[in-house]
Amino acid sequence: MFTTFIISTCFLLTLTLLPLVPSDHWTVRVWEFPRLQIAALLTLNLLAIGGIYHQNLSYMAGLLVVNFAALAYQIHWILPYTTIVRPMVSKNYAPDFKRSIKIINANVLMTNHDAPKLIKLVVQEKPHILVTLESNQWWQDALSPLHDAYPYRVNFPLENLYGMHVFSRLPLSDIKTAERVEKGVPSVHCVAELESGEKIQCHFVHPAPPSPTENEEATERDRELLGLAKQIALEDDDSTLPIIVSGDLNDVAWSPTTQAFLRVSGLCDPRIGRGAFNTFHAQHVLARWPLDHVFHSEHFELVNLSRLPEIGSDHFPLLTELCLK
Repeated sequence: MFTTFIISTCFLLTLTLLPLVPSDHWTVRVWEFPRLQIAALLTLNLLAIGGIYHQNLSYMAGLLVVNFAALAYQIHWILPYTTIVRPMVSKNYAPDFKRSIKIINANVLMTNHDAPKLIKLVVQEKPHILVTLESNQWWQDALSPLHDAYPYRVNFPLENLYGMHVFSRLPLSDIKTAERVEKGVPSVHCVAELESGEKIQCHFVHPAPPSPTENEEATERDRELLGLAKQIALEDDDSTLPIIVSGDLNDVAWSPTTQAFLRVSGLCDPRIGRGAFNTFHAQHVLARWPLDHVFHSEHFELVNLSRLPEIGSDHFPLLTELCLK
């Protein structure tokens, strides 16, 4: 029994410490994602050691201390994305809808062909802007029934899992599509005009993840996110438009990269103090984490933030509604 607890403790401690290794390789960075799951396993390990092993109290105490320290470290990262802490963004209970913007961010999964589910969701929720990720030419054609309601569109269909489309009921201007770091991994940047006539700078991004099938290292993803953060920070003055950044960042909310993005850009995360809103993986309840994000400047208050029903993809759509202060 003691050997079993030694092995389980060493295994969980290794997973906890691996992200501290100064490496961008996916085998290291991937363990930033399942902090909630590792914390749950550490909790079970603590309960098992305390409840079962009583042969040597000094050994038991040592195991309990190691597990508790690892659990405390994991909770340190997760805690902001619970209701225990104070929300970072204030709630607006009586929004002026002419000064509001509702966005659905949906990674559709390119091989998923259940477009009617997404169309039904859009008709029901009536967002001002729909952003689709992993959308190829098939998805561009399948979503054509939305064209009448969404006359302003940006199309960037690709067959490599990084296509992107923007459907908008609001007028769009200053539209730029860019492959900022990697060829075939685009982002869309535009200005949306609210019904009030006020304008908002929008950035829609989907960098490639660190993984054995994509980039072996997180370098490209981190470069894209931190490069955008620095661009936003340089533009931050009294004349800057309100800013929204949305997309599948292929990074979790509590990772050092996402935290650095918020710190450098000065943007706000409406999930802080409200929950993680895990959007991936839609089919695996025990293996979920927040990969889809919306960040915004301090010009906004939160009207609604919710994870929408599944659409046949491996991601849940994320709905965010913000109102200018």
